[in-house]
Amino acid sequence: MKRLILAASLMLAGVTAFAQQSVAFVEPADGATVSSPFKVKFAVTGMEIKPAGDMTANTGHHHLLINAKPVKEGDVVPADETHIHFGKGQTETEVKLAPGTYKLSMQFANGMHQSYGPGMSKDITVTVK
Repeated sequence: MKRLILAASLMLAGVTAFAQQSVAFVEPADGATVSSPFKVKFAVTGMEIKPAGDMTANTGHHHLLINAKPVKEGDVVPADETHIHFGKGQTETEVKLAPGTYKLSMQFANGMHQSYGPGMSKDITVTVK
């Protein structure tokens, strides 16, 4: 019985730790109207930021997607004008966009730029005036 309780406790602890892994935009706020260029700040909870190439478990770095489709778990995040990599471990940047409304998506990925999927992604909408 003690083994069963211990196993259940360990499983619950693992699920709780995983459930606490998330990413968020510190700024701008969802729905914000901004002037270009504007600052974008990223946050991660339950994982550690490491530069590209570092494959330590529970680590990775941010990617900013601009009006781009989500990146499936395990797929490599492309590197182009709509998929911006922060492989040095940066947690903020300045973004310059023409006036309009944009969907910004933050995607956390491992050291090989492989997406952690929707659980480690966050979308906001901003309007550039």
